[in-house]
Amino acid sequence: MEWMAWTTPTAIFFAVIACLLIVFTVLAIKFPEVPRVGILRIETTRGDRLFITLLGSAFINLIWLGLEVGPQPYALLACLVYGAAVFRWV
Repeated sequence: MEWMAWTTPTAIFFAVIACLLIVFTVLAIKFPEVPRVGILRIETTRGDRLFITLLGSAFINLIWLGLEVGPQPYALLACLVYGAAVFRWV
């Protein structure tokens, strides 16, 4: 993978995403769930909420960088709060 110029943070990011997908697949097999309707008024499953969280977190980080709100690690805290809210109410 020399051609991709992997850095440690990039490798960690993709490893975490892969682990999340594996964990959510195992959870879906072991504990099937019924889709629920949240504040968006659409049926969502765990996987749907994970996708919404990842997509929203990407936008939070881009906005954080673009507006230079503060140090980037603080964006992670904002993403964690956002993710908790999505899994709780969406």
